[in-house]
Amino acid sequence: MRLGVNIDHVATLRQARRTFEPDPVFAALLAQRAGADQITLHLREDRRHVQERDLRLIKELVIVPVNLEMAPVEDVKRIALDVKPDRVTLVPERREEITTEGGLDVAGMREYLEEFIKDFKSEGIEVSMFIESDPDQIKASHEIGADAIELHTGRYANLWNEHKFIELKAEIERLRRSAMEAKSLGLRVYAGHGLTCQNIKDFMVLKDLIEEVNIGHSIVANAVIFGFEIAVREMKKLMEG
Repeated sequence: MRLGVNIDHVATLRQARRTFEPDPVFAALLAQRAGADQITLHLREDRRHVQERDLRLIKELVIVPVNLEMAPVEDVKRIALDVKPDRVTLVPERREEITTEGGLDVAGMREYLEEFIKDFKSEGIEVSMFIESDPDQIKASHEIGADAIELHTGRYANLWNEHKFIELKAEIERLRRSAMEAKSLGLRVYAGHGLTCQNIKDFMVLKDLIEEVNIGHSIVANAVIFGFEIAVREMKKLMEG
């Protein structure tokens, strides 16, 4: 199972002060050096964290694939077609949400999305749909011509956090069935949202069906905590000459 590292929350920290650090581009390069199989970033309509500059530099500098998460809107589409990431993952987006709250309603937007992704397909950019584990959404993703789906794992993460292990077992089975159904249609299968250092081990029972997970917040959170001592020591060293 491959690891896509999402660097959005490095940009969130930077944008809190509208300054130049921490730089998500540098974070992407460090993630690559540490073994990340892919860099994932979400260029939102409101540009609340990742900026266009970040996307362009990351695509230019990293050698691993770049996965651009984006709402199916023309503004970001124009940028994506210019930058040409290796993959675009279409996600739902609301201005007031803290983070992505669920999967894209592909079945309800079938005609629009089928037309929307044609330009990506013609440019050889892989197209993935971020969806719930729902047969109708999987079928619709296949029918509009998507190459892959990314299963929303937020419910799995919440059940794990709440220690609801009976429901968790059922959710894992639901994800398993969805992955199998998608693969039977020829779709590649990825997963993400809410996966952490704590719950990823149990999720690995699906490693033979799910090719890749995308993880961001947990990695950035651990970087802040476990890398803090190094940062303080470096500052002290600089002060001491």
